[in-house]
Amino acid sequence: GQRAELHKMAAAGAEAAAEEEKRLPEGDPESGGDSDDEGDSDSSGDGEDEEKENEAEIQRLEEQLSINAFDYNCHLDLIKLLRQEGELVKLRRARQKMSELFPLTEEIWLDWLKDEIKMASESSEREKVYELFERAVKDYICPEIWLEYAQYSIGGIGQEGGIEKVRSVFERALTAVGLHVTKGTALWEAYREFENAILETAQPAPGSVPSPEQQQVLCSQLEKIHTLFRRQLGIPLLDMEASYAEYEEWSEEPIPETTIKNYKKALQQLEKCKPYEEALLGAETPKLAEYQAYIDFEMKAGDPARIQLIYERALAENCLVPDLWARYNQYLDRQLKVKELVLSAHDRAVRNCPWTVGLWIRYLLAMERHRVDHSIISEMFEKALNAGFIQATDYVEIWQAYLDYLRRRVDFTQDSSKELEELRSAFARAVEYLKQEVEERFSESGDPSCTIMQNWARVEARLCNNMQKARELWDNIMTKGNAKYANMWLEYYNLERAHGDTQHCRKALHRAVQCTSDYPEHVCEVLLTLERIEGTLEDWDAAVQKTENKLARVNEQRAKAAEKEAALAKQEEEKAEQRKQARAEKKASKKAKKARIGDKRKADDEDEGEWGQEEELPSKRHRGEGDGVLPEEDMEVETGLFGRSAPAKPDGPANPKEKASTSRKDIPKVFHDSSKDKVTVFVSNLAYTMAEPEAKLRELFGSCGEVAEIRPVFSNKGTFRGYCYVQFKEEESAVQALGLDRTAVEGRPMFVSPCVDKNKNPDFKVFRYSTTLEKHKLFISGLPFSCTKEELEEVCKAHGNVKDIRLVTNRAGKPKGLAYVEYENEAQASQAVLKMDGLTVKDHVIKVMISNPPLRKLPEAGRASTFPAPRQVYGARGKGRTQLSMMPRALQRQSNPVAKAENGMVQNSPATSSEPPAEPKKMSNADFAKMLLKK
Repeated sequence: GQRAELHKMAAAGAEAAAEEEKRLPEGDPESGGDSDDEGDSDSSGDGEDEEKENEAEIQRLEEQLSINAFDYNCHLDLIKLLRQEGELVKLRRARQKMSELFPLTEEIWLDWLKDEIKMASESSEREKVYELFERAVKDYICPEIWLEYAQYSIGGIGQEGGIEKVRSVFERALTAVGLHVTKGTALWEAYREFENAILETAQPAPGSVPSPEQQQVLCSQLEKIHTLFRRQLGIPLLDMEASYAEYEEWSEEPIPETTIKNYKKALQQLEKCKPYEEALLGAETPKLAEYQAYIDFEMKAGDPARIQLIYERALAENCLVPDLWARYNQYLDRQLKVKELVLSAHDRAVRNCPWTVGLWIRYLLAMERHRVDHSIISEMFEKALNAGFIQATDYVEIWQAYLDYLRRRVDFTQDSSKELEELRSAFARAVEYLKQEVEERFSESGDPSCTIMQNWARVEARLCNNMQKARELWDNIMTKGNAKYANMWLEYYNLERAHGDTQHCRKALHRAVQCTSDYPEHVCEVLLTLERIEGTLEDWDAAVQKTENKLARVNEQRAKAAEKEAALAKQEEEKAEQRKQARAEKKASKKAKKARIGDKRKADDEDEGEWGQEEELPSKRHRGEGDGVLPEEDMEVETGLFGRSAPAKPDGPANPKEKASTSRKDIPKVFHDSSKDKVTVFVSNLAYTMAEPEAKLRELFGSCGEVAEIRPVFSNKGTFRGYCYVQFKEEESAVQALGLDRTAVEGRPMFVSPCVDKNKNPDFKVFRYSTTLEKHKLFISGLPFSCTKEELEEVCKAHGNVKDIRLVTNRAGKPKGLAYVEYENEAQASQAVLKMDGLTVKDHVIKVMISNPPLRKLPEAGRASTFPAPRQVYGARGKGRTQLSMMPRALQRQSNPVAKAENGMVQNSPATSSEPPAEPKKMSNADFAKMLLKK
């Protein structure tokens, strides 16, 4: 009777699973429903067109994968299309290929499993599904997959050993994810329901007395369920109070004190975990910071199982973060040291982040540590070479790690062995690989100092006693452009000194003295030391003569270089002085012109009050009366204007604009007190047309703290110069104000920088962006100027989580077609480079690369002290591309005070320098207006 009930359960479970898993894409859309002939024809035509398009796209994706098998998104697109078309054989093959290269996500595995479950009808096919489940649970910790696995195995309990197989799956699932605070409860409940179902089948028929055997089975089954409840209540899980209440209701006996004690302890532990679980629940993907805090909490607690689980949970959502994999693997290597667990984690790490050389190196070390077969380690190394590293130096590192492993396999007490020949062959292959493969791809070998050949030479000299081979290797190293470096010669000398002979040491040092160009004094000193200890008189004389000749030549070359540099510096100084003088003359000329115009305006004002308000202006005469020549009567009147004595000045100018200008000229020069640097920021690149800059900036910076004073800088004409000093009451407010740097104000980026005296702090820099390699950030060029930040983000977010986008603009806020895009991690950035480089955006082909800005050039020493603006190193704020000084004239020292007197009215006088200056020609208001219009 019990066997028949189990068969019924198996049939019911299989039927329920089949109904639930009917999620394969439907076949021909025309198979269901009735329609008229015309509708069938149209539908058929559309379906055929769509089918042809899908077939062409499938072929294109397959060709693309044949070129680049590591294109993750291409795999996804192909699987999606094949599933849509119902190509089950091709679909299975595509999934198989992708799973060999990458760990699959939970969604991909569930779709695959449900498709295979749908097709599995016979027992042999069920075994294949079981194998697929086994592969699925190894990629990531996924409670849903384990639950699916357990439910599927229930459908096979009718087979021999079916019940024990289900229990085995459930136990493994509890070991893997039973401690999961939020999702573990579902597995415990499913396991209990299964055991309860078994209990129901073991119950005797109503009204019958159970036999001793039946009574024993009942007691055993009841004990299994009791044990499950007690185990679950000892683990901190969500809604464990409901599980406790369920146990109380189910159990006919009182709950043991030990179980209650463990339950209360787990409840306390749950309260400690809740803040971290709530943080994860409220955070946005990928929740890396929240997971890291949770990991730190579990690390302090020290429970290995819980530490492993939280790492696995974090990696399931951050599988492309190499640093997280590295920390997890380091923990497993140093703490758990379980071979299967350690190697599985390393394998998943390199499959998720194949471009990270550090993970491959740790994997090779772990396999060696756990004594994996040599052929497997060599095969894994070959996979690493094909992983597609992003730097030439990465290939040097992986080769070096593999060569270290091969060297540790060699027994150097034997003169010759298979392992030694393999090591030498690997060294030769490494050198050739870097020269051919790596240099062709990156235009550099990644090993300019030939470190791999140096290590090869050390192995030959120290471990194989083969100095002849070591010398050949070093000769090869020197021919690769390293002969000019003293440290390379000294490295070879030390090796020769330790394992060679004095004759070769002397020969090496003589060549070093001849070839070294960076630090010849070092090799000369070493040569003389060698001859002092071991050389004969002839050797000493030869060494002294050679070193003296070398140092004499070097000193002569250095003297010539210094003279040339001094001459260039002098030329630069002369050019700078010429430019300075030209600017001074231009400035004096402008001032003289302004002074002349001011005198004419003053004379007009004295007679007419406001020349623009005359009733009849001579400029309104008809054409043909003469161009620039006035009638005689007008000449007499105009001449009299300049000859009259000035009337009494009115209280103020009638024109309000003139009044504003006059009041601005009365503003005293703006000086900055350097003792207030800590509470002051320097604001620049503001619009010259800004009205009331003080009020505008006070409103803008008021959010940072109490503003003590705002000192805008005006020109001599009273116009705003575009920069000012903002002084706060507190130092913290000034620090907070720096966060407003690059804020758009009236269409221009406002620059906010600290007030720092560059004369006292010449090394001060305010450039806030990194100038080194940033693997998680992209540099994009060739963008259309009309491209907005939102449009670029729409393009970039398809390849990962975009943290920030910065469009590069000029000082006027206009785009330059460049941008920096920051991703969550270097994995996403690398994928984006592969996908976006060469992409067309608004008819512009963009270039995408990993951000690696060139070193910023410091200003020349001769110019640095001339412009004490706080951001002198940044762009054109000091003396940048425009060669314009942004320093207020009121703060600059007059470079040539005499030029102003000499270049006053005389410069534009028609008289020659040999004759006394003539009296300037009297001009009418009309002439004055015409002169201004011509200018």
